[in-house]
Amino acid sequence: MKISELSRVSGVPVATIKFYLREGLVPPGTLTARNQADYSESHLRRLRLIRTLLEIGGLRVAAIRTILNAVADDTVPLGALLGVTHQALGLPPDPKPLPDDLARARTEVDRFVADHGWRVDPDDPSRRALADALVTLWRFGRDAEVEVFAPYAELADQLADHELDQLSNDAPRSDLVEQVVVGTVVFETALLALRRMAQAHHSANRFGPARQTRRTRRARRADHTASA
Repeated sequence: MKISELSRVSGVPVATIKFYLREGLVPPGTLTARNQADYSESHLRRLRLIRTLLEIGGLRVAAIRTILNAVADDTVPLGALLGVTHQALGLPPDPKPLPDDLARARTEVDRFVADHGWRVDPDDPSRRALADALVTLWRFGRDAEVEVFAPYAELADQLADHELDQLSNDAPRSDLVEQVVVGTVVFETALLALRRMAQAHHSANRFGPARQTRRTRRARRADHTASA
């Protein structure tokens, strides 16, 4: 397909596609003339992956390039690719010097991870994110131990196991890579959205206006039927 068709099908403007081509995020098409090229389904899939990382993951172009380079490297195992994605989704550099409470929180998180028997790279930014969450509780006066996150860890463990079960071991590497990267970004966003909706639901039940009694609801339905 021509670049105009690629733009129409993908929903990505031609100027943006050309930017991705210049930045090396999208491989060049097959030249058919001096200023024309054909593009394939693989280009369409790459554009969709880039847009997912940009719009759902909120990643910058440099981080996306890092992920795509790992995707294209057949020597990078899937487990390591997941680590690359986590790094790209990670946190800014540490403040210097590192505050004492943050250093203590990171030590607590390291113990927590070890107690759960999780095989997580020491440099995985998720460790830092959890430590930041713990130290924030402390700074708000919460006398919390890292075990406050234990219920979340249990649910996360079950979710991660379920997600990886959905991967097809018979699929080509390119498909598996796409599933791993997209799944990490999309389902993380979905999990946050679902948690917020659940909080809104339970908050309304517990703290909102008193719900109508069954008798009141029946009476209102009867009145509505009679007036119809």
